[in-house]
Amino acid sequence: MTPRTGRFLVLAGVFICAACGLVYELELVALASYLIGDSVTQASVVLSVMVFAMGIGSLLAKRLRCRAAAGFGLVESALALVGGLSAMALYAAFAWTGDRGEVWAGGSRYLLVAFSLAIGLLIGAEVPLLMVLIQRIRRQDPSGAVSDLFAADYVGALVGGLAFPFLLLPLLGQLTGALITGAVNALAGGALVFGLFRHDLSVRGRWALLVANVTVLGVLASAAVLVGDFEAAARRAVYGKDVRVAVQTDVQEVVLTGGRLDSLDLYLDGRLRVSGRDEHRYHRALVGPAMNGRRARVLILGGGDGLAAREVLRHSGVRRVDIVELDRGVVELARSDPALSELNEQVYRDPRVRVVHADAFRWLRSPPRTYDVVISDLPDPGITASTKLYSQEFYGLVCRALAAGGRLSVHAGPVAARPRVFWTVEATLRAAGLRTEPYRVGGRLSGFAAGPDRTADGTSAPRDWGFVLAAGSRPVLDPPRTAGLLRVDVASAERTRMRGLTPSTLVHPRYAN
Repeated sequence: MTPRTGRFLVLAGVFICAACGLVYELELVALASYLIGDSVTQASVVLSVMVFAMGIGSLLAKRLRCRAAAGFGLVESALALVGGLSAMALYAAFAWTGDRGEVWAGGSRYLLVAFSLAIGLLIGAEVPLLMVLIQRIRRQDPSGAVSDLFAADYVGALVGGLAFPFLLLPLLGQLTGALITGAVNALAGGALVFGLFRHDLSVRGRWALLVANVTVLGVLASAAVLVGDFEAAARRAVYGKDVRVAVQTDVQEVVLTGGRLDSLDLYLDGRLRVSGRDEHRYHRALVGPAMNGRRARVLILGGGDGLAAREVLRHSGVRRVDIVELDRGVVELARSDPALSELNEQVYRDPRVRVVHADAFRWLRSPPRTYDVVISDLPDPGITASTKLYSQEFYGLVCRALAAGGRLSVHAGPVAARPRVFWTVEATLRAAGLRTEPYRVGGRLSGFAAGPDRTADGTSAPRDWGFVLAAGSRPVLDPPRTAGLLRVDVASAERTRMRGLTPSTLVHPRYAN
């Protein structure tokens, strides 16, 4: 083999290993965000710990330079094993270790840090060892060798970063994607060492490295075979035994449990969004007060489950309901699932209901018409992905979509459990030029699986819902109008008011858990 070919193969190995390393990082960020919530915090923890560990790994790799080939082979085997199994280990801890909310409220973040640290140490050890190996093929100026290695490393990272969201995640899912990545990592590292540097290994070293690689590949292959059963068992541990539907859409994981209306639960990315036990209280409180007035044209932001639309259509005088929902999978489930479609009273068969699959923020920049009522049925603002939908800029766009005298109803999270978040939503609405009337509804029966929907201590679910009714002029909550449905409590919400809060904007979000 010519030195030119040898250098090309080493750089190809660097490219593949770098792509696998970045997939491990993104996998940890994605899974931690799903299990814990607040993706900004999880991304910061994973990436900062990993970069720090890479530096330590580079220092520790100096001890292996005299046996660079064997060291690199063992490092890649360990990285393939740790990185490939990291997603399953985190999901297993989430599913089976204690209470679903309590575990992920604090202590198990150490597990996330441990995996980030281990993967970072192993990735950091790669480049110093590869520097030694590439120089054995052909001596060259160190700066040139470093440039070549880092160029291959960065291009590989680019490919891995693009492959994760566009290929691995949608086609294979988080668990299988990590296992396949680990197998590719092990094969690439083993092929590089045995193909180019086997003469640098002793006979015992060759056998040891061969056994290590075969063992790693065997473990990963066994895990891949069992991943379906593992995921089903973990899902039952998280959601109970009545899981009927579990699909990964282009946007999120959607899980539907229970077969009867009073036991039906809809989870989106692990967070309970609809419970048949008490959803009528939530949706009537969200929709009812805003429908006091002209209501010919209604816009629902989110609400792909069709339950807010059900409440809207119960009012006379409604001629058109537009639903802006990003996830097609949720809408399709609301149309086709017998229990969920019965719960929403087949609203998608009503000719007045039209669905637009789009991001609400982008769609509001050029709405086709104005609306008498806008219902914001969106996830809690504490979830990072939802923060922009509770910003001053977003409410400014909503104002443009409101007709004269129109009203906006906003789900603003629980009042008692997270008063700062609730009153930040209210302050942000006022900063957008709207007059507000905050209120709450108690009697919540359903709990939450994970993430920011739980209370601060992570041990119990919030027991109320908080809402804000907003309009260009002072909105009025009409007690007689809501008395037959539920008790809308303005006074108790007002008693929790926090003054002097700064509005949340796109460049400076103010919501935190």
